[in-house]
Amino acid sequence: MKKRRRVRAKAIHSRIRPPRMYEPTPFGESIPKEEKILATIRRLPLIPTYILSQGTVIGDENREYIRRKLNTKLGPYKKSIERVSVRLLDVNGPRGGIDKLCRIKVVLTGLPSVVYEHQDEHLKIAIDLALRGIERAVRKELKKRITKNRPRNPERTI
Repeated sequence: MKKRRRVRAKAIHSRIRPPRMYEPTPFGESIPKEEKILATIRRLPLIPTYILSQGTVIGDENREYIRRKLNTKLGPYKKSIERVSVRLLDVNGPRGGIDKLCRIKVVLTGLPSVVYEHQDEHLKIAIDLALRGIERAVRKELKKRITKNRPRNPERTI
């Protein structure tokens, strides 16, 4: 008995394209990264922030800097935050030294308030390090709430 060979029939498709009804256009102009970031920030609702300064004079650019950094750092926890207050103090007065203090207090819903402060010679460094610390503290406090409210497994025996 002879084996039959299978022969596949190949369909021949023509590569004829229909005429274009539109003229292809190039991509639009590129938008600078700074404008994209600012557009994103403007769309987000801001966390209510109160900025108080004693002994130091801060300008509008520093206030905007603090608000922007707060919204960047605490944005993921926005639902749990009621308000934030930032206090900037000049501890030693005009004498100088390591005397710029930034104290940040975050009021959380259903949890105790979280306070973090940092003291440094330069105001911006004190602000940045206090923001970094308050982010860690808020994350830690909210994590406590999540683990505290987690239901226990009734099948698990100790």
